Amino acid sequence: MAYHYCTDEQISLLEMVKEFADKEIRPNVSQWDEKGELPLDVVNAGLDMGLHCMDVPEEYGGSGLSAKTCCMIFEELSKADIGVSCAFSVTGTGVDPVMLFGSEEQKRLYADLVFRGRGLASFCLTEPGAGSDAGNVQTTAVKKGGEYVLNGTKCFITNAGFANAYFVIASTDKSKGNRGLSGFIVPKGTKGLSVGKEENKCGFRTSNTAEVILEDVVVPESYRVGREGDGFRIAMATLDHGRPKIGATALGLGQRALDEAVKYSKERVQFGKPISDNQGLQFMLADMEIKMEASRCLVYHVAELMDQGLPITMNGSIAKCFSTDSAMSVVTDAVQVLGGYGYMKEYPVEKLMRDAKVLQIVEGTNQIQRVVIAGHLLK
Repeated sequence: MAYHYCTDEQISLLEMVKEFADKEIRPNVSQWDEKGELPLDVVNAGLDMGLHCMDVPEEYGGSGLSAKTCCMIFEELSKADIGVSCAFSVTGTGVDPVMLFGSEEQKRLYADLVFRGRGLASFCLTEPGAGSDAGNVQTTAVKKGGEYVLNGTKCFITNAGFANAYFVIASTDKSKGNRGLSGFIVPKGTKGLSVGKEENKCGFRTSNTAEVILEDVVVPESYRVGREGDGFRIAMATLDHGRPKIGATALGLGQRALDEAVKYSKERVQFGKPISDNQGLQFMLADMEIKMEASRCLVYHVAELMDQGLPITMNGSIAKCFSTDSAMSVVTDAVQVLGGYGYMKEYPVEKLMRDAKVLQIVEGTNQIQRVVIAGHLLK
């Protein structure tokens, strides 16, 4: 992130986040990656800084920052590690359904559980048979008097093991498909709520990813967000809001990879001169920079649209798709620039390559993004 694009307030925030990332995250990230663990002490320090509720209005315990400023901060954090960064950004995804569609009572409940309670949140949509096909959700919510009884299993849920609150999409009427989905708040500690298997992942290993199991989980009717049948609409709007943050995460990761490639190319000597003197490699670096800067323009354009309250569905899909595809391409090229060293754990780019892949999958696969974009064009 070039600071000359920023306001004085944004520069101050970014410098604070960079200091936090350089001091608390970068020195230890390879150890966390090897163990596959989310560093809770670092996450707690980030919670103290308010990194989990930056765009939440101040009246609920947040910082009230703009979407664009939040994206800048997530880009900076993601240069150090996307797992730690996403602990905070995906908390936003778990919070957005309530902040966008919830009642005043529900917003204040989340303020107590997550914001003032210094906690993470999870967004529980994906199931073994319901990934891109959200309408195939098998988790059920059966109304009994003034309560709902939830049963089902969610998979690949970020923050599952450490969340204070879960937003769960469940079917209240299976005959209606995605029109029969509804959204529910399930606080940590609710009877019947448990965390299942933690996933052993290729990359993104510093993020906690696990199953969420609901066995006769009872929640009051007041914990249903919106009306019955609003769940699919709420979920899609939530994912729309999350896509700029995923794009910003890709920017941070891709920029880190490019920085490492440029640095190495100046230091590595072959045939008596730095490899950066070779025009073929210069063109490679130039293409990497083009992809990153184009991605940055797309991501921050969507953030600005969000801040103006304008529609973002198609632009969000474009930004998410392009930025995450670009990050994957850039980090793969960075490994190539480093050659054999790029493939070794001694250098950071092999981890960046493993991490980058997940960004093309989460928040809607990039194939689904193309479906969304084409649908808008042909509407």
